[in-house]
Amino acid sequence: MINERMKEKYAELALRTGVNLQKNQALMINAPIEGADFTRVVVRKAYEMGAKNVHINWVDDELTLLKYENVPDDVLTDIPQWRVDMQDSFAEDGAAVLNIRSTNPDLLKDIDPSRVAKATKAASEAMKNFRTYTMNDKIAWSIISIPTGDWAQKIFPDKSKEDAVESLWDAIVKIVRVDQDDPVAAWDEHNATLKTAREVLNEKNYQKLIFKAPGTDLELELPDGHIWKGGAAETEGGITFNPNMPTEEVFSLPHKYGVNGTVASTKPLNYGGSLIDNFSLTFKDGKVVDFKAEQGEDTLKHLLDTDEGARRLGEIALVPHESPVSQSGLVFYNTLFDENASCHIALGKAYPTNLKGGSAMNEEELDKHGVNDSLTHVDFMIGSEKLDIDGVKTDGTTEAVFRNGTWALNVKGE
Repeated sequence: MINERMKEKYAELALRTGVNLQKNQALMINAPIEGADFTRVVVRKAYEMGAKNVHINWVDDELTLLKYENVPDDVLTDIPQWRVDMQDSFAEDGAAVLNIRSTNPDLLKDIDPSRVAKATKAASEAMKNFRTYTMNDKIAWSIISIPTGDWAQKIFPDKSKEDAVESLWDAIVKIVRVDQDDPVAAWDEHNATLKTAREVLNEKNYQKLIFKAPGTDLELELPDGHIWKGGAAETEGGITFNPNMPTEEVFSLPHKYGVNGTVASTKPLNYGGSLIDNFSLTFKDGKVVDFKAEQGEDTLKHLLDTDEGARRLGEIALVPHESPVSQSGLVFYNTLFDENASCHIALGKAYPTNLKGGSAMNEEELDKHGVNDSLTHVDFMIGSEKLDIDGVKTDGTTEAVFRNGTWALNVKGE
């Protein structure tokens, strides 16, 4: 059974490396009620580090399901103004935000996908201002996960709930390097490795990437002035933080009008408590013009219909097949983990910080540079040991970027 010291190390890592909490800074945490014990450890550590205030927004899967099963649509889509104001006030105060995501992948599988889509869109519209703080790195934020019973049993269906939770704890602490003597130092080293990889790609300055794998034949243009990021990020105020833990990716943004071809998913996508699996998308001039899915096709349709930008791409991320998440051999049904086992792309909003000067541009300027905008941002996995990627240089020549799911470039600075 995982001991309390390991949980304390994880909490310390989330606060020091994840959000890099500063003395006299406020902290807002979104956490599952099932993880109350771990959340209390995080809160205690935060106050020990000098946090001026720690606020928890509790999430309860069972109550969420009961609401979807019983309330009318107009209640589902009514986001109280006090909730919007509360989130905005923390952002305006420069608070750090820690998200502990551990949702049951099958939570809403029996709910009408249109109801989920309406509620998701309403929440996204209401929180649009708050999202500008995170997607433009105005504040420090981070996402981690802890085991919850239903999620753990989805990954380990042959185990009891208690044993499944313990197995998932074991997997998580290894993947996020909490099992090492000094996890913070281990993450410093990991961030340095990712920094080298993104610097190599920024130096290459490819005009286009070409993806080929079973079911995938996709050409993806990169905007002029695109920037590859990955690992640690930095706020406007100069605070270094890690948005995702784990993270194994370097990522940039495609040109919203420059994606053509077909791409096939390689892992299930857990979207709002429903699974979409074995799906493919066909793009023309950046827009999804056809799609199909063996599971969750209606859910996929509602995702694509969120708004105009939901049918275009906002992110491309490269992850080698030998990442610790991939090597675990597990499918997590949780995008935070599965996206770090595999190259992935995201439907919806792009990060303005992936374009030179992007965080200072307005919506019209961003669109002119090919930066996608949307109420949604949903990553899905396209990588495997069979994926090849070529980079097209400014002179029109091509070179191998990935072969058989791993780097063909020297991205280690050796």
